[in-house]
Amino acid sequence: MESNPRDYGEQCRFDAFCKKVLRNEARAYLRNMKRQREREAFFSDLSQAELDKLCVVDCYPSDSIVFSSHGCDLHIDNELVAEAFAALPQTEQSIMILHCTLDLADGEIGNLVGMSRSAVQRHRTKALQELREALSALMPKGG
Repeated sequence: MESNPRDYGEQCRFDAFCKKVLRNEARAYLRNMKRQREREAFFSDLSQAELDKLCVVDCYPSDSIVFSSHGCDLHIDNELVAEAFAALPQTEQSIMILHCTLDLADGEIGNLVGMSRSAVQRHRTKALQELREALSALMPKGG
């Protein structure tokens, strides 16, 4: 079977067309890979703040111990801190919960619990000192 010269010309045009398509696809691929390399960054190049934005921590109700007072809940994740907090008297727990969750001043807490500002300050200071002592007793020496 002999090839027709007209068919040979069509074959050459088709061959040139295929080569052009492949060449353009290769250029587009390389251009996209370059753009992707410019936009990507290694994890080792990221700052700690940027890495923190990428992570997610699941929080479950069973992971923390909840203390409540005046409709406010204080979630404590650390068992040792929760035990030390539970050892505080109820009045001091209420003051600390209001102070930590609502960030209220001593006078505002006093209005809620029926105490003077100075009494709230004394109870809060005493509670913080007791927590420090209880937790420092549990800390290993030199830590």
